[in-house]
Amino acid sequence: MDFGLSEEQEMIVETVRAFVETEIYPHENEVERTGIVPPELGREIQRKCIDLGFYACNFPEEVGGAGLDHVTFTLVERELGRGSLGLTVFFGRPSGILMACEGEQRERYLLPAVRGEKIDALAITEPDAGSDMRGMKCAARRDGGDFVLNGTKHFISHADVADFVIIFAATGEEETPKGIKKKITAFLVDRGTPGFQILKGYDSVSHRGYHNSTLSFEDCRIPARQVLGEVHRGFDIANQWLYGTRLTVAATCVGRARRVFDLALPYAAERKQFGKPIGANQGVSFKLADMITEIDAADWLTLAAAWQVDAGRPADRQIASAKLYASEMLARVTDEAIQIFGGMGLMDDLPLARFWRDARVERIWDGTSEIQRHIISRDLLRPLGA
Repeated sequence: MDFGLSEEQEMIVETVRAFVETEIYPHENEVERTGIVPPELGREIQRKCIDLGFYACNFPEEVGGAGLDHVTFTLVERELGRGSLGLTVFFGRPSGILMACEGEQRERYLLPAVRGEKIDALAITEPDAGSDMRGMKCAARRDGGDFVLNGTKHFISHADVADFVIIFAATGEEETPKGIKKKITAFLVDRGTPGFQILKGYDSVSHRGYHNSTLSFEDCRIPARQVLGEVHRGFDIANQWLYGTRLTVAATCVGRARRVFDLALPYAAERKQFGKPIGANQGVSFKLADMITEIDAADWLTLAAAWQVDAGRPADRQIASAKLYASEMLARVTDEAIQIFGGMGLMDDLPLARFWRDARVERIWDGTSEIQRHIISRDLLRPLGA
């Protein structure tokens, strides 16, 4: 096994890290203070990303993307994880699910998203349907050549800056071994469509500046040509999308943890108490040893999962393990970093309190830790008939 990065990958890592340090870091404190990313700043970050050639780098070259493999894209996400999510969202990684676009959908949604002309948002979660996607109540019924959509979605990330949303709605029912379940269909819905409103979401302690919205659909009429993929097959598309986003969560958690560690290590070496650096005490030095061991383990677990995908091998369990371990690792590392800094770790002069708060949501979105453990244990036990 080759654990080294190629020359191109090393260059990509250095380029993205430099971008984050020069274009993202300087604005983080203001975004944290106000909870707002000024529209002109978002557009500037987006433009610079396009100029750099990294916009939509997760898409294949035939549609205008950079065509990065999963390992290399995971490296990109890892470096972006060092910065504020409210700002790095404008670096531009449209939902991979848009590759399911066909015919005129490619010209209206896919290609503009890849070029940075339109921003998409993905709408799955509902007040009564989070992990249980097939329990959603948002429904679309056929009416001639259209679908009429009614219901509510919430916790929809960056819908406030999106030009269109990819919405999942129930379009029927089917009998399964676990009882009657909803059939799900995905739709492309433009901002401004009659009956569709994007409302302010909840104020969150995590990722300030990266807003969630509530979406309301009231007799919203959607032409059948805006079905993404096949009718009743939206669940399959969603699972394919979540496959990749869980890798992204794992990678960004590693990036954040490394930035936190890069703050804690020199502080432990320089800060003196009782006439010697606090890092000379095992109470601190052992924390550092545990932190870097966990960070490295999460990093390799994440890259190994990405390698499995590139190799065309089944990777559900590996991705779930990476997401589970990296997100829980970040919580431990940020907490220990604050302990090393003491009271200063909780002050606004340092970004540690922000990382600590941001870390909490990583164990929830894109599949909770409990869901990841379910995926892992099911993969282990099913072959044995359990």
